[in-house]
This record gives sequence, C-alpha cells and structure tokens, in this order.
Amino acid sequence: MYIEYIEVKGTCFLKNPMHFFNTAGPVNPALHYCLDLLRRLDLNVVLPLIEQQKYFVLHAPRQTGKTTCLLALREYLNAGDRYRCVYVNVEIAQSAREDVAVMRAIRAGLGDWARDGAGDRYPGAIWPVILDRHGPHQALEAVLSDWAGASDRPLVLLIDEIDALIGDTLIAVLRQLRAGYPKHPARFPQSIILCGIRDVRDYRIHSSNTKEIITGGSAFNIKAKSLRLGNFTAKKWPRCTPNIPPPPARPSPRAR
Repeated sequence: MYIEYIEVKGTCFLKNPMHFFNTAGPVNPALHYCLDLLRRLDLNVVLPLIEQQKYFVLHAPRQTGKTTCLLALREYLNAGDRYRCVYVNVEIAQSAREDVAVMRAIRAGLGDWARDGAGDRYPGAIWPVILDRHGPHQALEAVLSDWAGASDRPLVLLIDEIDALIGDTLIAVLRQLRAGYPKHPARFPQSIILCGIRDVRDYRIHSSNTKEIITGGSAFNIKAKSLRLGNFTAKKWPRCTPNIPPPPARPSPRAR
C-alpha cells in the first residue's frame, strides 16, 4: 500500500483525504493524522530487547501516545512469523479490590485481547480451570506458563496501564511475573513490556495484607531497562519517509 504524508510546520503526518486530527483515545492511522508510530517507539532499541528476551518498562505522561505505540508494535510483530504478540490493558481491574475479582477481570481482558488481537483463544479457554486450581496468587503465572508452552511462537506480552492497579493487586501481578521469569522463554513469555505513567522503580505500593510499603523495584527486580516515550518537536521529525525494517521473521534453517 502506498502511503502519502503531509507536512505541517515541519512535522510529517500520514495523509489521506478523509484523515483528521484525533485528541481522544488511541490513534487510528487509517483515520487520523499521526507521526510514524514505530519510528517514535524506536525499534532500534525495542527489537534488540525483545530478541534478548528482556522484560522492560515503557513510561510517559498521559496522552502522549503510549497505547497507540504499543498497538502499532503488536501489529508490526504479528505481521511477521517470529513472535506472537498480545496486548492487554489491565485498567479494567482497577475497580476490583478482592484478589479473586481482580484475577477474573484480568482473565477476561487477557483472553479477549489474545482472541481479538492475535486470533489466539488458548488463554481464555484455560483460565477458568487454572484460577480454580491455583487461586488468585498463582493463576496469572500458571496461565502464562501453559500458554507459552503451547504456543508455536515465542510470546511477547504488552501490559498497558499497569499502574492502574494498586496495593496488593499490583504486588500480586508483579510477583507472579517475577516468579515465572526463570521459565522464559520456553514456558513463559519471551519478553514483557510494562507500560504506565511512571517507571516501576518509582512505585511505592501499600500492602494491606502485610501493612508495609513495598517498592516496585523490589517486587519487579527482573526489569532490564526503562524506556521513556520522548517528547517530539518539528526539529526531531524533519523527514516524511520512515525507515522501518521488515517485521522479524523466523531464522532460516541454515542460520540456526
């Protein structure tokens, strides 16, 4: 597909006669003017981290394009045949206060996003049995472990709005990801990106169970890097033609 761009005061946007500027929610490049999303995310940094099987953080203030960039990354990775990438927004669990209710909310979100975004029904199918068997403090780890083991491609999991979770709920999610980390990539996602407003190291999580304050760096000490989605100016975006590599493909038999 041929893509045209329009330049506005030195900044390039995708061009289409029906396009308009969007100020609410994720950008849809088919409808809205937008900067090149993958170039803004900086694939030269992100792809090596995924290839190296790293777990890392992407953070930035509100309304800066975090969700839009994550969705673009999902589409980019799934366009190749090397990874299965799933995006999930856990903000739906913010209103839940009980551990079981939270895990059910995350289950629904993960199952729906995997089905709709990657055509994968597996996590939604196995979660009810696993939640009953393992309980809320181990269910997420068990689902991700079984899912990664059954997948024909390494999993890349993008968890958006992670800091919408609070207290023991956030601690439970972070610690289950940490507990499953030694099993990756064969039995746990190859790479996980936690996305939110703040860096996880800045979290001060109040545990109502233990009556203590736990730092995010302690609960999620497997983080390899923190990336900030940077601000942009016309000077930083002078070119209209993006230079984006093709989606990652599986290595050929000779390259293995």
